Amino acid sequence: MDTSSVENGMITRSDLPLRVINSSPEAVAKAKKRARLSFRQIRTENIFNKTLILMGLIMVILVVGIFLTLVVQSLPSIKALGPKYLWGKVWDPVQDIYGAWPFLLGTLLSSFLALIISIPFSISVAIFLGEYHPAGWLPNLLKNAVELIAAVPSVIFGFWGLAVLVPIVRTFESHIGVAPVGVGIFSSSLILAIMIIPYAASLGRSMINLVPSHLKEAAYGLGATRWEVIRSVVLPYTKSGLFAGILLSLGRALGETMAVTMVIGNTSLIPKNIFAPGNTMASVIANEFTEADKPVYLSALIELGLVLFLVTVVINMIGKKIIDRFTND
Repeated sequence: MDTSSVENGMITRSDLPLRVINSSPEAVAKAKKRARLSFRQIRTENIFNKTLILMGLIMVILVVGIFLTLVVQSLPSIKALGPKYLWGKVWDPVQDIYGAWPFLLGTLLSSFLALIISIPFSISVAIFLGEYHPAGWLPNLLKNAVELIAAVPSVIFGFWGLAVLVPIVRTFESHIGVAPVGVGIFSSSLILAIMIIPYAASLGRSMINLVPSHLKEAAYGLGATRWEVIRSVVLPYTKSGLFAGILLSLGRALGETMAVTMVIGNTSLIPKNIFAPGNTMASVIANEFTEADKPVYLSALIELGLVLFLVTVVINMIGKKIIDRFTND
């Protein structure tokens, strides 16, 4: 059919099938209406596809723009300090000595320790809500509580950590023979663990709900217990989704700033153990950015942001490779 004639609102007899021409006037009118509707659907779909492509390009441009901005603003620090900036152990702006290693180590320690603490709780909540009790007042209450944790501002977690968690950690440290400081890597990891639980738990619950019922019914029909069904059917089927939730939680932990800043201790020294005070790349940027009074100092802080950006990208790439391997297996 000639779409140009349809677009102009005119449909001639040559545009219609022969069986329609030989039909009644009502049939011809219906055919014209269907033709106009079909053209509108095609035009709407084309506009929608182009809009999606445009949105995707905008996101790519934003990411590339952020990366280029960080690189350009970090050039003074890169030229002045060179590669030794990454493994330098001293951060002393007064003497123009800048080493990112204490903050890189603090970021990785606090984030991965928080991830290790949160994984059992995240998977347990996902299994409980997705498999054992998918409906009812208690699951709904727990689901709302988990979602509320994700909505609470990080500064509230920081205040709660200072008022409640730090004294508990200080008491625990005194009992195990560690200097009872209270603030440090361990306290920040506990706060981060609480904050990232909803991400993996929500995605895991959604994935468990997508497990086909006939697979579980077949396992039950073979005499499997509920635990055996979860271990042999549910978890293997949802392992890629569960790992994606864990990866999302790790990304959230790496970039957290305010709550970590309030309980980590904010020291530029390398932490000797998980109970010692430390600092993360995000927290040192937040603490010192407004105090940077020298170009190299400011550029060194921006280079910390560039390092954090690259660390996040590398971890996400490794995680996606692992997810692809799980999916292929």
